Amino acid sequence: MARGATVTATGTRTAAPALAAPAPTQRGWAHASWLRFRQHRAALLGLLLLGVIVTAVLLGALALPANAAYFTDTSALKQAPSLRHPLGTDEVGRDIFARLLVAGRVSLAVGLLVSVLGVLIGLLAGTVAGFFGGWLDEVIMRFADALLAIPWFFSLIVLAAVLGPGLWTTIIAITTLSWMEIARIVRANILVLRESDFVLAARALGAPPGRIITRHLVPNTLAPLTVAATLTVGNAILTETGLSYLGLGIQPPTPSWGNMLFNAQAAIFDAPWIAAFPGLMILLSVLSINLIGEGIRDAIDPRVLVGKREARGVERA
Repeated sequence: MARGATVTATGTRTAAPALAAPAPTQRGWAHASWLRFRQHRAALLGLLLLGVIVTAVLLGALALPANAAYFTDTSALKQAPSLRHPLGTDEVGRDIFARLLVAGRVSLAVGLLVSVLGVLIGLLAGTVAGFFGGWLDEVIMRFADALLAIPWFFSLIVLAAVLGPGLWTTIIAITTLSWMEIARIVRANILVLRESDFVLAARALGAPPGRIITRHLVPNTLAPLTVAATLTVGNAILTETGLSYLGLGIQPPTPSWGNMLFNAQAAIFDAPWIAAFPGLMILLSVLSINLIGEGIRDAIDPRVLVGKREARGVERA
């Protein structure tokens, strides 16, 4: 008798039923988004580039001597790149490579802190306005509209001048004018979500507003928030660069990519490398962050990725 076979009452032999294959595990939203992100070549390139920059800035700055970014060598003023100074020296003989790494920590920290603070303020304002509505919605959103109506960079210059130059005042000034768009995005999502079946069911079961917001609404707004937060980092770095270039941001002797550009303008023709390398770091950092943001957007909303593929197919046809 065949192994695993059974004999019926009539004497006929039947094969044993095959074991059912295990049901495939359902992959979560985060895992599916990561798989789509991995297919985005530009985003992976941006992630690799940003990883190299962050690693160099953190580890390289720690490996340097304590005063490497501030030591002035009067015998090597505006020296071109060499073995001793791989990226050359600036107008007072400071090593540009060391200053780039130290300045990178400052500029990236400004971008990260502004993004975190802007997202928190925008999330709070947009959630309150969208969920409760009424006069709270009117007050919050009209205030946001008023800030958006004022010329942005002019307001930033005025605010930075009032607060005074410095690291934390730069962060506060940029954050003050960085939360409005995030609040509008969150509010739009909350207005849709609060009428969803799962929110209405939670209300019918007597769930308090705080639980509905923290357990049902805020987690469902994380997708667009992630994209907004990523792009805010790049915008904050550019804004800090502009303020520092105008003398209203990070002040010397603390280096930042912006004030390095400001100091380089007097020697732009006879020592162009003094401005070229900080500008290149700003370009690569913001470009990599924007590529990552685009990849996150496409991964979170696969309809965007499908639309791009269809557009490419039409162009090829």
